[in-house]
Amino acid sequence: MLQQIMTVNPRELDNSPEKLVEIITQTADDRQAGDITILKVTQVSYLTDYFVIMTGFSRTQVRAIADAIDEKVEQSLGRLPLRVDGQTESLWIVQDYGDVIVHIFLAKEREFYNLEAFWGHGERIVFEPSRSRQE
Repeated sequence: MLQQIMTVNPRELDNSPEKLVEIITQTADDRQAGDITILKVTQVSYLTDYFVIMTGFSRTQVRAIADAIDEKVEQSLGRLPLRVDGQTESLWIVQDYGDVIVHIFLAKEREFYNLEAFWGHGERIVFEPSRSRQE
């Protein structure tokens, strides 16, 4: 029997920044990222619409979170980051998707750079971790 292979047209996908943020945060949560923070900076920055900031608890986890986000966003939306930086050291990986910039920090680096304070005039969007992580 012949199976029909369905292809997804990226133009038919919800490619909004909000959908991208949703995929990124859910994937990071699935990979046990800590303290996931979403900042909407549309009104205060020309760089991007959103920052998604999170903590990994080892270099290996920081890389695994970044890899999972890359894979899930490509699979779901057919998008790759425009730029990625920090993969070699894995202390702070930045994934630039244009309208969303992802920052995956080790805890010490996140505390030192404190992007939430620097971009604190942006709108903080509440992220609720999955129920399994809360229990």
